[in-house]
Amino acid sequence: MRRLLPVTDPTATEDHEWSLDELADAYAYPDGADGPWLRANMVSSLDGAAQHEGRSQAISSDTDMRIFGTLRGVADAVVVGAETVRLEGYRPARAREAFAARRAAAGQGPAPAIAVVSASLGLDFSLPLFAEPLVPTLVLTGSAAPPDRMREAEKAGAEVVIAGDGSGVEPARAVRALAERGLTRLLTEGGPRLLGQFVAAGVLDELCLTLSPTLTAGDAQRIAGGPALAVPERFALASVLEEAGFLFTRYRRI
Repeated sequence: MRRLLPVTDPTATEDHEWSLDELADAYAYPDGADGPWLRANMVSSLDGAAQHEGRSQAISSDTDMRIFGTLRGVADAVVVGAETVRLEGYRPARAREAFAARRAAAGQGPAPAIAVVSASLGLDFSLPLFAEPLVPTLVLTGSAAPPDRMREAEKAGAEVVIAGDGSGVEPARAVRALAERGLTRLLTEGGPRLLGQFVAAGVLDELCLTLSPTLTAGDAQRIAGGPALAVPERFALASVLEEAGFLFTRYRRI
């Protein structure tokens, strides 16, 4: 793996196999952040597709998945949309020895909590994500969500978090609700609709984007969906890593 735009060392451009600990340093959350910090992790093909045949695996790589695991390894909570949970077959986050000491020193639990955003709560609460998590799964929903589904979620062991006054979730309120529970290092893995909502609400602080050297054509979604912003929001490039034609970039809100 080659560092094109260094995180700390302006002379480091040589090929280097980064360890998980080095990746965790490179992707550490900013020190002294004022309040919660929400970063997104997404992958895109060269022609802008966030998925191929409904899943991201086809445009990903082994190193992309190592970074995916690293981003989870330093996060307090992973925020994900219900449709992505269904399509990607989400399971509970697991404790990893490589991040254990780092998480303990930061006062974090053994693994990040998964926080599922769902208006209808149309989820299968018998799945391991809800029935067998190492850390209780959170379900973010609106106050008008079906009461019977809320009870079903709680019966399965999930914690229901109200983050909206209607049927849906308000992105800024969701971020605040998680922060109130001590979950300030936040990571969203999409899908595109949820990321679009975070972008539109102006609460996304950082984007970790893998540019995959693939072309898919077709009509797959982009990494962020939903209504366009009236004025495009500018982000600054923070770092770039490269391996086998894949670019692993980080952008921060200006």
